[in-house]
Amino acid sequence: MAMSPRARKLALTAHVTASVGWFGAIAVFLALAVTGLVARDAVTVRSVYAAMGVTGWYVIVPLCFASLATGIVSAVGTAWGLLRHYWVTVKLAITVLATGALLLHMPPISHIADASAAPGWTGDDLVGLRTQLVVQSGAALLVLLGATALSVFKPQGRTRYGLRTLQSTAPHAGPVPLR
Repeated sequence: MAMSPRARKLALTAHVTASVGWFGAIAVFLALAVTGLVARDAVTVRSVYAAMGVTGWYVIVPLCFASLATGIVSAVGTAWGLLRHYWVTVKLAITVLATGALLLHMPPISHIADASAAPGWTGDDLVGLRTQLVVQSGAALLVLLGATALSVFKPQGRTRYGLRTLQSTAPHAGPVPLR
């Protein structure tokens, strides 16, 4: 089902906006995680982890789902299709896996946000988890950068489904190469 040019541009704008927002929110999250790990002032550390809980649930998670949904709409409504080209399929897989990883990591983020609000919190508590948040948010940025690179470079190659679809919609004088 092809979208009109106007709808396609609207869907692409929504997808780029959500994706860039997701990337930016993760960059902010990484900055907060580093600050929370290296700061020595207990008030700063407490504030950082409270902000990370809010940022995670109310900014990153919604932008993640918005990116996934708008990406699917954009792919289905254009000639690229959702499963016709490897780059789209890989980008979808990356986004689905990143979404799953994010949802798995939100409870520990909530835990540290709640712990930092407790009266007995010190800047030395949960150092392992605090370090883990830095590593994971850095890895998340790399994963999202990989998805962005796929969108920009669009490596050639159709999936088997894409080749079958191409052969059934546009008959030609020979087999389609598997590039």
